[in-house]
Amino acid sequence: MIQSDALKLDGLSHGFFTRRGGFSTGIFSSLNCGLGSGDDRDVVLQNRALVAQTLGVDPGKLLSAYQVHSPDAMVVTGPWPTQDRPRVDALVTKTPGVALGVLTADCGPLLFADARARVIGAAHAGWKGALTGVTTRTLETMESEGAKRENIVAVIGPMISQAAYEVGPEFPSRFIDADPSNQRFFAASPRPGHFMFDLPGYIEARLRSEGVGSVVNLSLCTFSDEERFFSYRRTTHRNEKDYGRLISAVSLSED
Repeated sequence: MIQSDALKLDGLSHGFFTRRGGFSTGIFSSLNCGLGSGDDRDVVLQNRALVAQTLGVDPGKLLSAYQVHSPDAMVVTGPWPTQDRPRVDALVTKTPGVALGVLTADCGPLLFADARARVIGAAHAGWKGALTGVTTRTLETMESEGAKRENIVAVIGPMISQAAYEVGPEFPSRFIDADPSNQRFFAASPRPGHFMFDLPGYIEARLRSEGVGSVVNLSLCTFSDEERFFSYRRTTHRNEKDYGRLISAVSLSED
């Protein structure tokens, strides 16, 4: 797994896990943690148990939502059956021993912590969730649990970089109509009429504008680093039938 010094805090465990070190085979090799993938479910649960062990939590308390590219966030107090995963894209807790996980394969995994208030969060930010406010909702939900925005650390994990994220001619207007200054996140593509979109840069700028105390962008590209990361876009380019999901997670210790 990859860690950020910004989240190496007392009483906190976290990791942006790579695709390495699990039990899956083939296109899912090897640490595929996506329950919604076509991988063998029992193998995925074994992979998730490895992640939970690394974080120091019970496997049943490594929680992830049924992500739907929404801005929605919710407070978590304990586990749920995997078949009853809530349809949200951000989770927040102040309950020790619970790990909040987010699954990605090019979208942005965001981990949050207010070490003073002992409130943590995890969010899934694709372009739609980022634009419609998943970071805003996550911060507001953390504040409802006692966090203070100026004390929150937010880390942006491995995700698709601008160099690999080409979008069509109709795409930039979604962001520019919301805020003309968002033009700066689009560069010309070698293909006429297309653009290269800096989604991690947009997320970082948005978090800073929302008053987060510390924002760290790991600047790691899932598309370009096949050895370490799954990538939906890379899979699409190859016409492969499915793809693995990376997991990023954070938890509060029970000590």
